Amino acid sequence: MKYMMLMQFGQQAEFPPISTWPPEDVLAHVEFMHGVTEKFTASGELVDAQGLAMPDQARTVRAGDSGIPVVTDGPYPETKEFLVGYWIVDCESQERAFELAAFVSAAPGPGGKPLSMPIEVRQVMSAPPEELSTL
Repeated sequence: MKYMMLMQFGQQAEFPPISTWPPEDVLAHVEFMHGVTEKFTASGELVDAQGLAMPDQARTVRAGDSGIPVVTDGPYPETKEFLVGYWIVDCESQERAFELAAFVSAAPGPGGKPLSMPIEVRQVMSAPPEELSTL
């Protein structure tokens, strides 16, 4: 089964913004994240992983008249949390996805202390639920 693990930062974070960390702590964190990709690749569980641009680079798009894109610029001051990156993993069970998420959650922060950051885990659906496919 495939799962998406979402890493979000925001006001609920129990650690200071990465922009305030000493350079050596930022480097240790980035190296850990590279190691996550290597570990998940080596286990055969990695499908995809990407970091995302900051919210001030985000755009919201809606269909306008005749389907013409209507683009709204950021930043969005009301944004309290934002998606930093994600992993899509293919593993044998939800419990295994939870183990992988816990590993990522323990990424080092200031002073090398594990951040214990929240990682949202969601199953990637391959088809609509059965009750919808019979309509």
